[in-house]
Amino acid sequence: MRRVEELCTLAQRRGIPRHTGFLSDREQILARAAANRADCPCIRFDGGFPGAERQVLCIEPPDTWQLYPVACLRLTAHLAAGQPAPQHRDLLGAVLGLGLERVCIGDIRPDPSQPGISYLFLLEDKQDFVAANLLEAGRTRLSAEPCAEPPASALAEPERDLRQTTVPSLRADCVLGAMLRISRGQAAQLIAEGRVEVGHVPLRSAHETVYEGDLFTIRGRGRFRLAQVGGQSRSDRTFIQFYQY
Repeated sequence: MRRVEELCTLAQRRGIPRHTGFLSDREQILARAAANRADCPCIRFDGGFPGAERQVLCIEPPDTWQLYPVACLRLTAHLAAGQPAPQHRDLLGAVLGLGLERVCIGDIRPDPSQPGISYLFLLEDKQDFVAANLLEAGRTRLSAEPCAEPPASALAEPERDLRQTTVPSLRADCVLGAMLRISRGQAAQLIAEGRVEVGHVPLRSAHETVYEGDLFTIRGRGRFRLAQVGGQSRSDRTFIQFYQY
């Protein structure tokens, strides 16, 4: 937040646009709050496409030029017969293995209509470097080339398998246990071990209340979204709907 305040102050004082690296959804909330605190209304977020999860904060004072900090690379996996395509973690690991920081990398979107094709969003000043040096992910050979306009098939939100269950309350251990199909005690143990984040913030207590829309990240178990909180059952339990990424 201090860094965003500094950028806002600098941009407005000098009349020169500035931008951050890619921010998580939680960091975007904090960045917006920091901009408000710096009395800087001239901000917007850009992830390279509408609905991007990770986005760059652009600070553009009046009468200055618009920033275009996000670029896109088309990643092609050269697959042998029967070879599975690299997954998100494989591609992300390969890019970070080039020595880049996570803030340089935005979303990675596979194209379901073309197996082995993915689209990587990244800071524009890193595009040429990654295109020249990203040659493989794991044991899969890759090629990367600039892409001005990814296809709609890669940018569409994938269909989620929405699941429904009931919980005795919206305490974190209750909801987490229902999502993972484990006991509340086991869920509380995961929280105590520091393996659970909600909204990219470490969950410190099993007794904390969670809310509709919260994103759960469980190290070693994946990510879940609490999509909807419904009414009460006859046994006074709360209906919830959730999905796993």
